[in-house]
Amino acid sequence: MSEPRERSIPGRLTEMFLTFVVFAIIGWIYEVCILWIEMHHGFVNRGFLYGPWLPIYGFGGLLVVLLFGRLARRKLPVCGKWLTPIVCFLAICLLATVVELGASYLTEWATGYRLWDYSVGGFGIHYQGRIALRSSLQFGVIGTVVLYAVYPPLTKGLRHLRLRCPWVFRICSAVIFAVFMYDVVYHLIHGSNATW
Repeated sequence: MSEPRERSIPGRLTEMFLTFVVFAIIGWIYEVCILWIEMHHGFVNRGFLYGPWLPIYGFGGLLVVLLFGRLARRKLPVCGKWLTPIVCFLAICLLATVVELGASYLTEWATGYRLWDYSVGGFGIHYQGRIALRSSLQFGVIGTVVLYAVYPPLTKGLRHLRLRCPWVFRICSAVIFAVFMYDVVYHLIHGSNATW
């Protein structure tokens, strides 16, 4: 009985959406903490949406687990078990750099302003303030932690909830989706949350 539901495409897509939301919230928390600790600002709601989520982290996190999830579970033949996390870390650094650079151009084109600028704030080596070596390394560390420590229990918990409590799963998913889409539509009508 559980086998057809396990392969349910809507269920898997809903799991992916909820994973996206969790990663977007983790990214928002990370950004708020970085701004608070490193820049000595008070609380600032980061991002262009009003809710506690940054979609770039959601998409980036999904890309990490979709592209490197299988690799993370393998042991590469050279250097035993320690090589796989290093390869994943370097690949995530590269992926984060490409995603951040593309997102920088896309958001500037779509909104008319830049959401971040690494040429200020002591980030060191950077390209046009759009990407920086330090941020790429930080995203590599975060992505590796997500891949090895956050995603496995998250996906196990979501799948368990979906299979054991399908009504709770559906209702929670629908509410989160509605709130997220309301935030996106509100942003499109009223403009960005960005005040920093």
